[in-house]
Amino acid sequence: MPTYEYEHLDEPCLRGRIFEVKQSINDPPLAVCPTCKGMVKKILSSVSISRPKSDSELRDLGFTKLVRRDEGVYENVTRREGESRFMVRGKAETVPDVKKIIRD
Repeated sequence: MPTYEYEHLDEPCLRGRIFEVKQSINDPPLAVCPTCKGMVKKILSSVSISRPKSDSELRDLGFTKLVRRDEGVYENVTRREGESRFMVRGKAETVPDVKKIIRD
């Protein structure tokens, strides 16, 4: 169910000046506060739209994104300059020569 915001037109009650109510999209807007029975009006609230983050945005947020390249080998696509590009499952250290380790 969507959440709608309402604002008291007079003095606010315990719910505060602006409060939220979960209502069906088919319900009519409230005219009175369910708590204090004071007059209220429905207000437009900001909308949060999420979009997929790029690799550099993920890195800037502190995340590491690993993409599988081979059996047990992952590429760090969010690496910074000087960091290792590949990580191998079961190896604690970073690996400069992945092909050598895959053969072992």
